[in-house]
Amino acid sequence: MQRFVGQTIIVTGGGGGIGGAACRRFAQEGGRVGVLDLNRATAEATAAAIEKEGGRALALACDITDRASVDAAVSATEKALGPIDVLVNNAGWDVFKLFAKTAPTDWEKLIAINLVGALNMHHAVLPGMIERRRGRIVNIASDAARVGSSGEAVYAACKGGLVAFSKTIAREHARHGITVNVVCPGPTDTALFEGYKQGAGNPEKLVEAFTRSIPLGRIGQPADLPGAIAFFASDDAAYVTGQVLSVSGGLTMNG
Repeated sequence: MQRFVGQTIIVTGGGGGIGGAACRRFAQEGGRVGVLDLNRATAEATAAAIEKEGGRALALACDITDRASVDAAVSATEKALGPIDVLVNNAGWDVFKLFAKTAPTDWEKLIAINLVGALNMHHAVLPGMIERRRGRIVNIASDAARVGSSGEAVYAACKGGLVAFSKTIAREHARHGITVNVVCPGPTDTALFEGYKQGAGNPEKLVEAFTRSIPLGRIGQPADLPGAIAFFASDDAAYVTGQVLSVSGGLTMNG
């Protein structure tokens, strides 16, 4: 399939596991990909992998918590690749502690990255989508937003806020031809999950417990997510908006 030929896609956290896999999927389907990441080196690695396969990508260092950095990255992407058709808010960060053991400085960083960063990206990209009366936004939340997760209280709160925000933006901008949907990964083998395992104190036991509780019998891999992300970003989902999809191997089921 070549669903994104002629389209420009921005992916935040594009140098990471899920973000990098999503960037490569969009490029494989013909999209021009803006790879945004706080870590320029990982963004460049993703872009280089895409270009090696014959795709087109632009790597940009971007701090999504800094509106000036966001505006600069969006402007550079549009100058190099064209107006933005798809925004994927994937960047995230977590600290794994029981809430009573966290500090306000932890909350501030969690909220800035996991919620305010996504607000910054929406606010920077939406005006162009409104003007063109077309756009696809896919927000990457977490199953922690749907069912909670011990040791991730503030992260879950941010992702729950992102779900509610996404539904509201979907309502506000449906008349502009813009769809907004949410993908909620379950436990996935990424750097974020590695931190979660270490925070648990007994990583092997945690992985074993998760694996037993997942009906499909394994921890998710970054490659398990791009299919759902690309679906929501494509015209296959033109009549789908304000929806939340869990990609968790069946760990959580609702509906």
